[in-house]
Amino acid sequence: MIILPYLLQIPTRITLDLNSPGVAVSPMLYGHMTEEINYSYDGGLYGELVRNRAFLDDAKRPEHWTAVGQGAAIALETSGPSSARPVALRVRGGVANDGYWGIPVRPSNSYHLSLWAKADGAGPIAASIESKDGSTVFARAEVNGVSGTWRKITATLTTGSEAEPTKDARLVLRTGEARNVWLSQVSLFPPTYKGRANGNRSDLMKMLGDMKPRFLRFPGGNYLEGNTLADYFPWKQTLGPIEVRPGHRSPWGYRSTDGMGLMEFLLWCEDTGAKPLLAVYAGYALNGSYIKAGPELKPFVDDALDEIEYVMGGPETKWGAQRAKDGHPKPFPLESVEVGNEDGFDKSGSYEGRFVQFYDAIKSKYPHLKVISTTGGKDWLGVKFPITQRKPDLWDEHYYSEAWDMMGMATKYDDYDRNGPKVFVGEWASHDRIAPWAAGAQAGPTPNMRCTLGDAAFMTGLERNSDVVEMACYAPLLVNVNRGGRQWSLNLIGYDNMNTFGSPSYYAQKMFAENLGDRTVPVSLVGVPKQTQGEKQLPAIFASATRDSKKGFVYVKLVNALPASHEVAFDLQGAKVRSDATITVLSGDLKAMNSIAEPTKVSPVTKRLRGIGKDFRLNLAPYSVTEVTLRCTK
Repeated sequence: MIILPYLLQIPTRITLDLNSPGVAVSPMLYGHMTEEINYSYDGGLYGELVRNRAFLDDAKRPEHWTAVGQGAAIALETSGPSSARPVALRVRGGVANDGYWGIPVRPSNSYHLSLWAKADGAGPIAASIESKDGSTVFARAEVNGVSGTWRKITATLTTGSEAEPTKDARLVLRTGEARNVWLSQVSLFPPTYKGRANGNRSDLMKMLGDMKPRFLRFPGGNYLEGNTLADYFPWKQTLGPIEVRPGHRSPWGYRSTDGMGLMEFLLWCEDTGAKPLLAVYAGYALNGSYIKAGPELKPFVDDALDEIEYVMGGPETKWGAQRAKDGHPKPFPLESVEVGNEDGFDKSGSYEGRFVQFYDAIKSKYPHLKVISTTGGKDWLGVKFPITQRKPDLWDEHYYSEAWDMMGMATKYDDYDRNGPKVFVGEWASHDRIAPWAAGAQAGPTPNMRCTLGDAAFMTGLERNSDVVEMACYAPLLVNVNRGGRQWSLNLIGYDNMNTFGSPSYYAQKMFAENLGDRTVPVSLVGVPKQTQGEKQLPAIFASATRDSKKGFVYVKLVNALPASHEVAFDLQGAKVRSDATITVLSGDLKAMNSIAEPTKVSPVTKRLRGIGKDFRLNLAPYSVTEVTLRCTK
């Protein structure tokens, strides 16, 4: 892009009209969207350390399991303990699992081991967490109780305080050379967030909670639909003990254990303070197959009603009672249900009929629930989806755009029809030159600063128009940065099995979500420099402001897309301003990114401002996102 130099020396005047009441800011504006992509759950947020724990990832060979010891042998057999666990691994000698790109070890940690086993001879199993070459043993335990019939057995392995942290360990089970042992459902959990059984990684959960998400949209995404009609998210099969969950194929090229099931999603909401936004399967698959509206669709509508009842039904209801049995008697605070995902890609045009059938059934039983349409109120593949038979409470609109185009969308909702459905921007992200679905694992894995400028500029438009934009969430949320761990090039938070980092866009979104009032403040900009790309021009400065009407805080967000610092002159109309304020700045070169090695290379810096009055000036850093918190009184 090119910046017009003759404007660079002219300060931009920003006027905040604090006399105006503004419009109400949606209390649900910023949240999270999640699906199983980039090993977001298995190998990511979900705490399980054993990979291919049920031996179902490949029918021909036990992927990620290797024989250990001279003369040791392993083989898959169709002799598992149940229909959900039809496969067993026969072991003679010993076997090791390499985890998700290694098993992490930290000092003074206790690891919970559980497995199903039977044997043709007596004796314990020696379990250990070891280095890859076996020269270092970090923790060990004896697993007793193996007999001639299938039994679930547990043990605890505890590392010493002197254990050297590593991400490259393995789990080893030594069974003995004089007998055969059959294994099924081998599981190893480290300490989890809030100590939850079958729980999540603490470091990732903290990062998610720090963003102050108002909602969590789950289970996705393409993951909701699946590649075929048989591959949609089977919520009923994700309930109960992990050994009764069959798992299913993710559309992103690997098998999901379904350890992250419906209850785990709901607990994720509870643990981060987010409200559940439930997406229900609506009879469409990614390969274009669909279920016709009418009698064929009715079982899927009924299944969605069951799912809603599981989430919010009282303990006297069938599925509310099941939720109570699963450990959570109290209903979850469900307010919105989305019918399907990106059904605008359905070239058959069947979505309207399917949506009507779901809409009527949901509204009949739960009239207070907001029902969201996935067609987005825009053209999909050249087909316009008008509001005809039913008016959804919200449209779900998705935007994956180059950073320049995303900046141009900062004004998208300024002239939006206020009489139509509200807007849920259910997936969005800026990319740098190459689209994330095209770049795949060759770029990223997280956004650079150029993407962040596009993201933040777009978010100023969401805030200014939060009377019509009720909710918004970036996607994808999570990515395992290991080779082979990602299918999408730009993701908000990166990690390996021991370390995490937030992208610059993560910090920008955290800044926006942490500093959000309940009313908008009208903002006008004069003397804004332009940036050009080809024959197109865009502003180079973007702004939004909200205020907390009870506490008197005013939060101003500013985006500077210029390569040089730029002065902004503030004019606050209709309020007295305290002389002190805070300013938080996120700035970096356009190509700057965070990583495992440099997790905070681009991160926000906060400091106090003094001498603030009705009129004051600030220099915006080059390529920056800035948040200023003012304290105002009438």
